[in-house]
Amino acid sequence: MQPIKTVGIISRSGIQRGEALVPGLLHWLDERDIEVRYDMETAVYAGRADGMPRERLPEECQFVIVLGGDGTLLSAASAIGNRQIPLFAVNLGTLGFLTSITPEEMYPELERALLGEHRIGHRRMVQCTLVRGDREIASYLALNDIVISKAPDAPMIGLETHVDNHFVCMYKADGLIVATPTGSTAYSLSAGGPIVFPTVQAFCLTPICPHSLTFRPVIVPDSASVQIISHAADDHAYLNADGKLGEHLKRGDRLVLRRSAHTLSLIRPPRLLYFDVLRQKLKWGER
Repeated sequence: MQPIKTVGIISRSGIQRGEALVPGLLHWLDERDIEVRYDMETAVYAGRADGMPRERLPEECQFVIVLGGDGTLLSAASAIGNRQIPLFAVNLGTLGFLTSITPEEMYPELERALLGEHRIGHRRMVQCTLVRGDREIASYLALNDIVISKAPDAPMIGLETHVDNHFVCMYKADGLIVATPTGSTAYSLSAGGPIVFPTVQAFCLTPICPHSLTFRPVIVPDSASVQIISHAADDHAYLNADGKLGEHLKRGDRLVLRRSAHTLSLIRPPRLLYFDVLRQKLKWGER
């Protein structure tokens, strides 16, 4: 393993704990002769004016420290894109399924990472292509989910869904979530979807407030292509990837979702396993 020379820091804004954590972290890294690149939110906590846009930050970094919650991690994943740069995620939020390192564990786990003793978990992502007529309009990469939702003032929408060449159904609902195993503990879970173990090679199709109670979440292999055709009126449905608004949909728009060739790398505490996280976050076994 090559020695760590440069790391990035991405922070959630407006967290009181960040004001105390960031200056100490920068000092700790400087003592170890590690160059640091940080975003504008981190610069505010450090009292500096040399922060940079998140899209530029990962350049030359060997890993990126994320200070915040799962939303901040999703933003960091978007900034990293297809680069194979691990994320070291410290939970300064509330729930945090992905940001499982606590502030108290941060320095010991950083020491492990610098020594090459860390464990890396690889999370599969989903690629979504929006096709309008015979043209590809846009492409999106998501760690958690691709969501098609109705507009706030629109009636429920119709979403014709196929898996490979097999017709699934015409969902009549407020929307549809296509979640990765990582995203199974996010919006899909709150909509009644199952928890899917991270290494299971699958997508979960979870309807949002379906018209019929017989519409239930469905697990499909991520080797399949999921195609969704919008039957909603123009601009009555919209697409988002990992919570970011992507595109208002026109009637007849087709979404093609496939497993991405790229994975997101997460630095994990060596002794913290997936079910440990679930017990902690979901309070399993507590009264």
